[in-house]
Amino acid sequence: MDAFARGLEIAAKLQAAPPFSDIKQKRYASFTAGDGLKFSQGQLSLADLAKLAEKNENLPLISGKQEMLENVINQYL
Repeated sequence: MDAFARGLEIAAKLQAAPPFSDIKQKRYASFTAGDGLKFSQGQLSLADLAKLAEKNENLPLISGKQEMLENVINQYL
């Protein structure tokens, strides 16, 4: 039970951690406007997104910064 409680405490701290919340906000920024917002509201299907991707095949790739996030999480453990 103590391990679960500690895990919940760590999860709460991570949710509020500035580097974690900032990266999360930037990572999912495309879901707050335009076609991303339409998709998150259920107005576009995956097939619709596939068509959009075919039209815009030269979009820049953005790193998910997984390794950095793992390091942030490890600091709290």
